[in-house]
Amino acid sequence: AVVGHLPDPAFLGGTTIGATIFTFLYWGFGFLRMGTVGLAAQSVGERDVAAVRRVLGQALVLALVLSGLIVLLQWPVERLALPLSGASARVQAQAELYFSIRVWSAPAVLASYVFLGWFIGLGNARGPLYMLLVVNGLNVALDLLFVVGLGWQVAGVALATLIAEYAGLGLGLLLVARELRRRPGRWDLRGLVERASLRRLLAVNRHLFVRTLALLFAFAFFHVQGARQGDTVLAANAVLLNFQTLMALALDGIAHAAESLVGQAIGRGRRVLFLRAVRVAALWSVLLAVGFCLVYAATGELMVAALSDLPQVREQARRYLPYVVLMPLIAVWSFLLDGVFIGATQARAMRDAMLLSVAAYLLLWLLLRPLGNHGLWLAFSGLMVARAVTMGIAFHRLDRRDAFVPAGAAGRTPPRS
Repeated sequence: AVVGHLPDPAFLGGTTIGATIFTFLYWGFGFLRMGTVGLAAQSVGERDVAAVRRVLGQALVLALVLSGLIVLLQWPVERLALPLSGASARVQAQAELYFSIRVWSAPAVLASYVFLGWFIGLGNARGPLYMLLVVNGLNVALDLLFVVGLGWQVAGVALATLIAEYAGLGLGLLLVARELRRRPGRWDLRGLVERASLRRLLAVNRHLFVRTLALLFAFAFFHVQGARQGDTVLAANAVLLNFQTLMALALDGIAHAAESLVGQAIGRGRRVLFLRAVRVAALWSVLLAVGFCLVYAATGELMVAALSDLPQVREQARRYLPYVVLMPLIAVWSFLLDGVFIGATQARAMRDAMLLSVAAYLLLWLLLRPLGNHGLWLAFSGLMVARAVTMGIAFHRLDRRDAFVPAGAAGRTPPRS
């Protein structure tokens, strides 16, 4: 919203392209959160205190190694990514500035992913809430200071994000220390290299990595195809994707709860608890989706106006507003099932469903390309439909095979450790 009120669409376009690159980089490693959730939740369900610490330690080591690689390889990543954006030279210049600053946040972001996943797996919703309140609240305040107050434009946005992400990391370390004090035990350094748990961690994360890259490719493809239709269309699509983000954050809240409850139910071997978690999460997800549809239908144009005061961007965004009004009802099922599959550590099924969905998305775009940006939004909607269908089929097949909770596990009392 802050950049959208600057006088040149290139600022918004540059920020969008830069943020998309980091979405691809950082969210590509989102398996650090998703994989940690299921493993931590199942360890809690099994009452395995040592495994709870081991999951955290192994995931943190992996996060630090990967973030170091991002920083070391920043120049080739930037040189490769910017030309692929298809944006104008003016937009690419702003994106390059954004990238050169924000890339240094990699260690903070990836370690925070681990903390968020670990907290959710343990059923501690306050930890992620406090971390994200600090990160986003500070980010907003610094955006206003750096961009509106000091006039630093795109550089100010990137610097605000960098500072906020390290503040979130600092808070996360304090909250993790407090959580560990509540769970007596000690660190077993040999456990960090235990082969069986490492293999499981890497197997789950490998499938989630491929799944997340496929999803991020779909979003990046959306931005690139919008950019090739001009800076104004790129900016309008960026404004409308904020609607998708707001909806995703709300639905993710329910999905995160499902991740924890499903994982702990599986760890305890309680099929009844597993099915109850799925049903309750489904009910609240649908209610939220309907609510978002109604709110977007009633206030969509006002939200567009709040996000940008550029007349040409507003006009383009209003033209495609109906797609985001209907999107919550289309996308809700994939968010719900993501939560169930993450808690159950069924990463392979998630990967396969996503690859099929992205293939359908690209095929739809080839067919609908003559419709321009309307075709792009229709293809994007088709991606969400395909995700819901493929994951729904996978859930049905896994449940019939008792792959979530074995049929003989009901009522099993797990050992304490």
